[in-house]
Amino acid sequence: MNVILFDDPENRVNLLPFTFVRPVSALRVGIMTLAEKWEKALGTDVSYLTQDYLQEKFPLQAGSDNLYINASVCPNSELVDRIHKLKEGQCLMWKDELLAVRTMEHFRDPSEVSATKYVQKDIVITPVIIRYPWDIFINTRNQIIADFPVVTEGRKSAPIEDRFTVVYGEENIFVEEGASIRAAILNAEKGPIYIGKGAEIHEGSVIRGACSIGEGTKINMSAKVHEDCSFGPYCKVGGEVSNSVFQGYSNKGHDGFLGNSVLAEWCNLGADTNTSNLKNNYGEVKVWNYKTRNLIETGQMFCGLMMGDHSKAGINTMFNTGTVVGVSANIFGGGFPDKHIPSFAWGGIEDTVTADFDKMCEVATAVMGRRHVDFTEVDRQILKRVFEITALDRN
Repeated sequence: MNVILFDDPENRVNLLPFTFVRPVSALRVGIMTLAEKWEKALGTDVSYLTQDYLQEKFPLQAGSDNLYINASVCPNSELVDRIHKLKEGQCLMWKDELLAVRTMEHFRDPSEVSATKYVQKDIVITPVIIRYPWDIFINTRNQIIADFPVVTEGRKSAPIEDRFTVVYGEENIFVEEGASIRAAILNAEKGPIYIGKGAEIHEGSVIRGACSIGEGTKINMSAKVHEDCSFGPYCKVGGEVSNSVFQGYSNKGHDGFLGNSVLAEWCNLGADTNTSNLKNNYGEVKVWNYKTRNLIETGQMFCGLMMGDHSKAGINTMFNTGTVVGVSANIFGGGFPDKHIPSFAWGGIEDTVTADFDKMCEVATAVMGRRHVDFTEVDRQILKRVFEITALDRN
């Protein structure tokens, strides 16, 4: 079968700002991205059916026997087994939600994928579905636990040889070759800790599982990493972080608190940036939603910062509970900025203007170049499209 991960149109909009520059399946939830999970689960490569302006970077490969899988869904053993049993012309459902369809048809837009023409099969175990930004950090723990045996199967952890590092629950820790750990405390008694190739755990840092530390990521001196965090490749982590996810290549290198939050790629939080994740009245947190263009209820008491790709905050920035920041925003100044900061906004509480697009691309080129990653013409065109479709947010 030819496996294609399609963006559920409603989920994709609700997952903005993270799906402005990537398909749903490129989101990291746990140790792996959703696409990586499906590749491991099915033992094959996948391709993407997503927004037209993203298809060049995330190509679609259609064949004669296509298995379209809802990209918002995390695989589990029952789901994978039922998908393997699908025949051509059948689809898999959970309640009214389409999970997968096997067909010879070629779809060119995610909205074309539906269950109406297919024989429906149902599952009874509730699947994990990533519908909203807060679902990413809510499911971090269960997905790290699910991913850990998959990424470590049949392999032996590199030893932790530093005599000043204290380890609890060593059987739940896996260290890739080339990682460096110095005078740290690793507590995996209540959840696994995965440490990627070339990662650096600096002196005095404390890490509690479940936690995933991606390839090349640095946990700075005296960092306090609470339970249920996942950091993608080549991040910098300092200060205090709790139940938060860095998709990759993002920095919070200094003191300050970040909790129940998600940072996309190429973000940077200046020194002493702090995020509120709990309202003073302990009430339910509301966040900006791009579909309704208004605040919506999350059902969560704890919810911090949702920051889109290439956005940055100056030193001493203070984010309100449930703040949503778009793509390529630059936030600075005193006080609390709005709970919704549009893409390509430049400023703080007052005098916010639209950033110069070409200058933002220059910054992106410089930032990515420091990680030896090219800012390509394709990347530029994606950001250009985001700049155009978010113009209404800046009015």
